[in-house]
Amino acid sequence: MKEYRVEEHLEDFTTTAPEHAEVKSISALPNEDREKLLRAGIDENEKAAATFVHSDHSTVYCNSNLKGVEVAPISYALFKHEWLKDYYWKIMDREKDVFTELAAKRKEGGYYIRSDKGAKVNYPVQACMYLETNALAQDVHNIVIAEEGSELHIISGCASGPNVRSGLHVGVSEMYVKKGATLSFTMVHDWAEEMSVRPRTTVIVEEGGRYISNYICLKPAKDLQMYPTVYLEGDNSAATFNTVLMAGAGSVMDTGSRVYLKGNNSRAEIISRAVSTGGDIYARGHLIGEAEGVKAHLECNGLLLSNSGKIHAIPELEARHRDLEMSHEAAVGKINQEETEYLMARGLTESEAQSLIVKGFLSLDILGLPDALRQDVDRIIEESTAAGAM
Repeated sequence: MKEYRVEEHLEDFTTTAPEHAEVKSISALPNEDREKLLRAGIDENEKAAATFVHSDHSTVYCNSNLKGVEVAPISYALFKHEWLKDYYWKIMDREKDVFTELAAKRKEGGYYIRSDKGAKVNYPVQACMYLETNALAQDVHNIVIAEEGSELHIISGCASGPNVRSGLHVGVSEMYVKKGATLSFTMVHDWAEEMSVRPRTTVIVEEGGRYISNYICLKPAKDLQMYPTVYLEGDNSAATFNTVLMAGAGSVMDTGSRVYLKGNNSRAEIISRAVSTGGDIYARGHLIGEAEGVKAHLECNGLLLSNSGKIHAIPELEARHRDLEMSHEAAVGKINQEETEYLMARGLTESEAQSLIVKGFLSLDILGLPDALRQDVDRIIEESTAAGAM
């Protein structure tokens, strides 16, 4: 059977979608859409610094609640701020691949998020890219700027509507972490089973800055391909990647993270947790040490719950300076039978025991996730674990 390559099937996706009207609050959206947003981390009942919702090619809601943070559709931000052109397509190559070329050509929206110099944004910014039209190709371009000394936390959800079975999502993101700033970026994907997903992300971190990426994908999208790249340009800068994946039957997840450690005493950590209940997972990681005092670690762990799935861990270390420390470890296996029997001896069924082990393995205790999303994640794990054990 020939491998499906979305690059060869771009004609299968439509580029036209109805224009969606703006709403004054998330509560004005249909109930089924609000439930989908909730599963992608967008909770209208949670306190948020700002909220942004983009449906198909239209921004339907954009609201900023706190001083110190600015959120706007990217088209409006480029019109309002002449200086923003110095950040637009500056660290991402328009011709990187066919997907970045599509995003550059179509200009179908995206968000602009910026924290002011020294601002401590105590509540997260919520942003969601939503696909409401079946078989649509959605191409968006986002820019995030954490100004000097600021602290910014973003929960970015991507989801498809109840009537969507297939589609293509291309998300180009350029992120800038200025001197002494901290940017925490949590992405939750909740796609339909026949979705093709192509995030393209580049991050620049200046002196003393810190970038934290948390990525969660527990739904069986048809194929996911992503490889965000961080450049630690400044001394004492740092990057952390936490990736949590669950691939069901028929799903292909090709994910990874790459960090260039260019600043003296820069730090990086890449940690991935992957569970296959029948899908294929490629867990990649690449650390490139280029400066004095660099320290970095890469860790890929996988659980294979079905003979029909596959997990391929691909760690890479590249040293370009003699005074550095980098390490990696990778492990793939099955659920420990002794742990299962231990829990069963304390009254749990086999399915309950395995579900509990998987929950602990995936380690979803990520700051800022709404309680409702945590509960939905627990349900997905329980259902997937039971299916994988069959």
